[in-house]
Amino acid sequence: MYFLEDGTNKCGFYECKKCNYRFLSLHTSEKTPCPLCEQDLDYEIGPDESLEDLLETATLIDVIEGEEDVARMDALLSVAYVDDESWL
Repeated sequence: MYFLEDGTNKCGFYECKKCNYRFLSLHTSEKTPCPLCEQDLDYEIGPDESLEDLLETATLIDVIEGEEDVARMDALLSVAYVDDESWL
């Protein structure tokens, strides 16, 4: 699979509020770090910012349960991010 390992039964479907990247993660907490934003993270914190706001930019949209549903969602998202037009 693209985002997760085969056989995953439960995952979180997230969207980053900064870059609008949608991804699957093994985490199911309300917020988690975005893998794209985390690469370009600037650790300088201003007076009105907190480290948590900089790190945890993705919010949980839904919890996907069941091996088939996780595999289906992973395949669906992978089509959006891979330049493969064989599905057309």
